[in-house]
Amino acid sequence: MYAVNAIYDGATFKTMQPITVKGMHKVIITFLEPMPDGVEMTDHAKKRPRSEIIGCLKGKVWMADDFNRPLEELKEYME
Repeated sequence: MYAVNAIYDGATFKTMQPITVKGMHKVIITFLEPMPDGVEMTDHAKKRPRSEIIGCLKGKVWMADDFNRPLEELKEYME
Protein backbone atom coordinates (compact mmCIF):
# COMPACT_ATOMS: atom_id res chain seq x y z
CA MET A 1 0.00 0.00 0.00
CA TYR A 2 1.27 3.45 -0.87
CA ALA A 3 -0.24 6.80 0.17
CA VAL A 4 0.00 9.90 -2.01
CA ASN A 5 -0.81 13.41 -0.84
CA ALA A 6 -2.51 15.40 -3.61
CA ILE A 7 -4.87 18.28 -4.29
CA TYR A 8 -7.92 17.92 -6.53
CA ASP A 9 -9.14 21.04 -8.36
CA GLY A 10 -12.36 19.56 -9.71
CA ALA A 11 -10.74 18.13 -12.83
CA THR A 12 -7.19 16.96 -12.07
CA PHE A 13 -5.06 15.76 -9.17
CA LYS A 14 -1.79 17.57 -8.38
CA THR A 15 0.52 15.39 -6.30
CA MET A 16 2.50 17.07 -3.55
CA GLN A 17 5.45 14.68 -3.92
CA PRO A 18 6.78 12.49 -6.74
CA ILE A 19 5.06 9.13 -7.28
CA THR A 20 7.60 6.33 -7.55
CA VAL A 21 5.37 3.32 -8.29
CA LYS A 22 5.31 1.93 -11.82
CA GLY A 23 2.60 0.09 -13.71
CA MET A 24 -1.14 -0.02 -13.15
CA HIS A 25 -2.46 0.01 -9.59
CA LYS A 26 -5.89 -0.05 -8.04
CA VAL A 27 -6.42 3.17 -6.07
CA ILE A 28 -8.87 4.52 -3.51
CA ILE A 29 -9.35 8.28 -3.43
CA THR A 30 -10.49 9.86 -0.18
CA PHE A 31 -11.53 13.50 -0.11
CA LEU A 32 -10.38 14.94 3.23
CA GLU A 33 -11.39 18.59 3.42
CA PRO A 34 -12.07 21.51 1.10
CA MET A 35 -9.28 23.98 0.42
CA PRO A 36 -9.81 27.50 1.82
CA ASP A 37 -11.06 30.11 -0.65
CA GLY A 38 -8.31 32.03 -2.41
CA VAL A 39 -5.68 29.31 -2.03
CA GLU A 40 -4.01 28.30 -5.26
CA MET A 41 -3.16 24.66 -5.91
CA THR A 42 0.53 25.52 -6.30
CA ASP A 43 0.59 27.13 -2.81
CA HIS A 44 -0.05 23.75 -1.18
CA ALA A 45 2.06 21.77 -3.61
CA LYS A 46 5.16 23.64 -2.43
CA LYS A 47 7.18 22.15 0.39
CA ARG A 48 6.16 23.65 3.73
CA PRO A 49 8.92 25.00 5.98
CA ARG A 50 9.68 22.92 9.05
CA SER A 51 8.52 25.73 11.34
CA GLU A 52 5.01 25.42 9.80
CA ILE A 53 4.92 21.65 10.28
CA ILE A 54 5.97 21.57 13.94
CA GLY A 55 2.87 21.94 16.08
CA CYS A 56 0.43 21.90 13.16
CA LEU A 57 -1.74 19.29 14.93
CA LYS A 58 -1.98 21.24 18.20
CA GLY A 59 -5.53 21.04 19.50
CA LYS A 60 -6.50 18.32 17.00
CA VAL A 61 -5.11 15.32 18.90
CA TRP A 62 -6.22 14.23 22.35
CA MET A 63 -5.57 11.34 24.67
CA ALA A 64 -8.06 9.85 27.12
CA ASP A 65 -7.37 10.56 30.79
CA ASP A 66 -7.34 6.81 31.50
CA PHE A 67 -5.01 5.97 28.59
CA ASN A 68 -2.48 4.18 30.83
CA ARG A 69 -5.09 2.37 32.92
CA PRO A 70 -4.63 -1.41 32.72
CA LEU A 71 -7.28 -3.13 30.64
CA GLU A 72 -9.63 -5.45 32.50
CA GLU A 73 -9.40 -7.94 29.63
CA LEU A 74 -5.64 -8.35 30.22
CA LYS A 75 -5.70 -8.34 34.03
CA GLU A 76 -4.93 -12.06 34.33
CA TYR A 77 -1.78 -11.67 32.20
CA MET A 78 -0.42 -8.72 34.16
CA GLU A 79 -0.37 -10.33 37.62
